[in-house]
Amino acid sequence: MLPYKRADARAWARDNLTGCSAVTIPSYSADLKRLNERGIRHDVALAKELGFKHTLLCAEVAISPEENAQFTAWAAETAGPDFGLFFHAAFNTLAENIQAVKLAEAAGATMVLLSYPAQFWPTTEQEVFDYTKEMCDATKLGVMLFPLPAWGFERIHPAGMSVALVRRLLDACPNIVAIKSEQGFPLPAGICEMYHHFRDEVVISCPIEGDAIPLMSLMKMQFSGTSNTQWMGDYYPRAFELARTGKWEEAMELYWKVNPARGANGAATQAYIGGTSVLNRTMWKYQDWLAGFNGGPLRAPAMRIPDRFLKLLRQGLVASGLPVTSDPDSAFMVGRHPC
Repeated sequence: MLPYKRADARAWARDNLTGCSAVTIPSYSADLKRLNERGIRHDVALAKELGFKHTLLCAEVAISPEENAQFTAWAAETAGPDFGLFFHAAFNTLAENIQAVKLAEAAGATMVLLSYPAQFWPTTEQEVFDYTKEMCDATKLGVMLFPLPAWGFERIHPAGMSVALVRRLLDACPNIVAIKSEQGFPLPAGICEMYHHFRDEVVISCPIEGDAIPLMSLMKMQFSGTSNTQWMGDYYPRAFELARTGKWEEAMELYWKVNPARGANGAATQAYIGGTSVLNRTMWKYQDWLAGFNGGPLRAPAMRIPDRFLKLLRQGLVASGLPVTSDPDSAFMVGRHPC
């Protein structure tokens, strides 16, 4: 049962949307025809064990709305009621996202991360407003707004989502409870602007751990997500909690220890992201596998990951003193719980 009513979603989020959110990419059978239940349950349980309080159930991996509901149900049963599950509104159309979110609600999702389809090509803020409001109105779940350059809204406003647009959306959509603030990424302008204007109304999230911990010397943040920080083991939940509770210097000690892993992730990502604006979920799945998660194959059109990135990412964990599997990379596509 959802732990809040739609009208109370913002108040609930202020009290309960805390800590860090992982990202859980679904696992599939070897023939890619069905979901891998053991792999999914393993990954959700491990994220919780590492100290994450929520996870995003990633849908940018050729999964159907019905499969996503099953994914959600297994995650909810595995993690229990004290663990948050973000529905990923990343399906092909607004109608399909509405269908999928209703199925996910019934299966145990607790919040929505709002995304926008590649086919959505607005030229006015009103179009962005209309899409967002219709999606928010269609669900009883709390919604995390997600300003991000990948949507291409900079053709409308240099920030992608302007302060004026966000103001209209917060007024019109009472179940928007948080903002995952990445306007102008990789610069920190978006998080700074959203925090300045809206921190007293909704939860402001900086999902980029390399920015969040330093910024917490200046900003009060209660939540960070959603991003693939779980590949660095329990580092980020530990560091975030230290910074959140006034132990920022201790958090920064951990921050610098894992800088080799952070640098490896940045180097691998920057090698491809500039020309695509699409995240390589195969790379994320491999990073998770290095840290003990299931791994395994993803459905087409999954990206490939070059061997040079495999070596770079593995050595980044080694140099940071973080847990890393000794299994050979050839075991990644098999997965820890193949079916």
